[in-house]
Amino acid sequence: MNLREKLKKSRNALSRKLGMVFGQGVDEDTLGSAEEILLASDLGWELTELVLERFRKEFKLNSNSNWKTLLATILEELFPEYDPWIPEAKPAVTMVVGVNGAGKTTTIARLSQSIVAGGETVLMGCADTYRAAASEQLALWGQRLNIPVYTSIEGTDPGAVTFDAIRKAKLKHFDHVIIDTAGRLPTQKGLMDELSKVYRVAGKAMEGAPHRVLLVLDGTVGQNALPQAQQFMKFIPVTDLVVTKLDGTAKGGSVFAMARELNLPIRYIGVGEGADDMITFDAEAFIEAIVGSND
Repeated sequence: MNLREKLKKSRNALSRKLGMVFGQGVDEDTLGSAEEILLASDLGWELTELVLERFRKEFKLNSNSNWKTLLATILEELFPEYDPWIPEAKPAVTMVVGVNGAGKTTTIARLSQSIVAGGETVLMGCADTYRAAASEQLALWGQRLNIPVYTSIEGTDPGAVTFDAIRKAKLKHFDHVIIDTAGRLPTQKGLMDELSKVYRVAGKAMEGAPHRVLLVLDGTVGQNALPQAQQFMKFIPVTDLVVTKLDGTAKGGSVFAMARELNLPIRYIGVGEGADDMITFDAEAFIEAIVGSND
């Protein structure tokens, strides 16, 4: 996969525009223009100011520095580092949450495919019991990928489906079980309370479950996803982030702001419609793709 090509819109919005600004050298005027570009790329005010402050100091120390290399280095140093997630329980229970249309079900299917490709087994469970086509959508992915899916009839209590899916995964000795939940706006308190209940029920089905909660965020809305995420975190202990649809937006810089503002690891990013376009997030590779020096 050519990540640089997948993130072309964000690269054009950031690296190419900065290249035009810095083409005649770096001074206070160009740094002012650079600030506008960084903000337009959705880095956010705090991170933009930190980047420019570091850039200004380090460029003065060595005026022969390549601005791209320097910017990439600063972003890497400011980006939070997180240990990889290593599941200790079996089955490892992952709960996937987010607003409508963020790409939860597709994320689950692609993540499950990756797990199977790594030699482990996974059961996908559909606790989205209100949307008419939800279970059919997940079942279709299951058929396509040859991965088992646990579903129930429309209108079944989501907690009951979650409980039964986890118990089945334990009984059948699956390595993983991934629970899909209904998309909801964090302002819908009744639905958010229901999400909290699903989380608690998972713990009743298996002690310590869910072992991680993935919050799926739509990358095309940029930093507007931050207040959504903060609201979800009030109702449920989110552990990791997934940022989808990054191939279709120029707001790739929001990834940096999300990780910093929410203090959560970004585990996966979605960069296309293909089955292999959900990839484990690598900060260095991501930064190289949108800022890197090798045009």
